[in-house]
Amino acid sequence: MGANRMRHGKRPTRRQKILISSLRFNPDNWLVLGEDKDSLILVHRYTDKVRKLPKN
Repeated sequence: MGANRMRHGKRPTRRQKILISSLRFNPDNWLVLGEDKDSLILVHRYTDKVRKLPKN
């Protein structure tokens, strides 16, 4: 039951906001689903589109 539900994103930290902005995305419109050493996984607040952004 509920196995296919999308997880809720969390508000980005200041460091994550700087990274998101540097890649020409508006950090106010994106929530963080996950993060690893290479990438940041975001979900759009309104459209639920998922993006994987590189950290380099």
